[in-house]
Amino acid sequence: MGNIEVITNTDTTEDFFQGVTTNSSISFGSLEDIDVSADGSLLLRCFISVTYAVVCAAGLVGNLFVLVFIRARQARRKSDTNVFVLHLAVTDFQFALTLPFWAADAALDFSWPFGDVMCKLVLSATVMNMYAGVFFLTAMSVARYRCMVSALKERAGGRGARTNVKLVAAVLWLLATAATAPTSIFSTVNEVAGEKLCLLRFPNGQLWLAVYHLQKILLAFVIPMAIVSISYLLLLRLVRRHSLKSRAHVTRSVAVVVLSFFLCWMPNHAVTLWGVLVKLNVARWDKAYYVAHTYVFPLTLPEMQSSQKKASAV
Repeated sequence: MGNIEVITNTDTTEDFFQGVTTNSSISFGSLEDIDVSADGSLLLRCFISVTYAVVCAAGLVGNLFVLVFIRARQARRKSDTNVFVLHLAVTDFQFALTLPFWAADAALDFSWPFGDVMCKLVLSATVMNMYAGVFFLTAMSVARYRCMVSALKERAGGRGARTNVKLVAAVLWLLATAATAPTSIFSTVNEVAGEKLCLLRFPNGQLWLAVYHLQKILLAFVIPMAIVSISYLLLLRLVRRHSLKSRAHVTRSVAVVVLSFFLCWMPNHAVTLWGVLVKLNVARWDKAYYVAHTYVFPLTLPEMQSSQKKASAV
């Protein structure tokens, strides 16, 4: 059976389905009204599962290498940016650990086989590491700008500003945990048409689910995108103003980071925004929406992880 929004996007909820019928019109009373029988897309589900498995393996090996490399580098030379890269690698590593569960979920046509406790743990870990990854990526962009400013001040005989990066990292983890709280509280396994789904179920209907998704779009995309863009534009202006030799390299790096962040995260949040419009009855639930949330949305998760790798590499 193909559920409307696969659990990897943390969007599925009983109240969401209250806007959909088996013929794609917009009114019905419960989940049992939906025909969620198998749709024959075995090949696509297997492709999603294999993609998750490959990304998981690459993420575990790659981030282990990054963790060892950064720790060795930090031992030789302290750097605020490296601290955030280290935490970014941790979030990527933890995110990769959740992918086998989502691979199994996809292979079983999004029928959750691991029980209610694992539903809460895996879903919460997925969402928390999504937030933490974006927060550390954003902090890294600010740290790079501040590092350049400090270096130029020291060159001019001044004293560069110092930041307690460990404290900043701890605050960012706390913010990611707080942003994940609704997921931890309202995630549950619910039986729909004989199938067990790991989903979000808010007590007050679609409005709260829409607010939850708007929070995700703002905290994990709009605000970070603005901060990343401003930080790197300020960095670029600083390099040009001082006519530094690394100007061409910095310009390329800025373009790569900002475009990677936007292009890799935008599809995920665009589909999420589409879901918000459907939940608020601004847009219709239709076949395109079903396909996008069930089969296209899961493939945006590896893109998000790719964005973080590109940003930490330049």
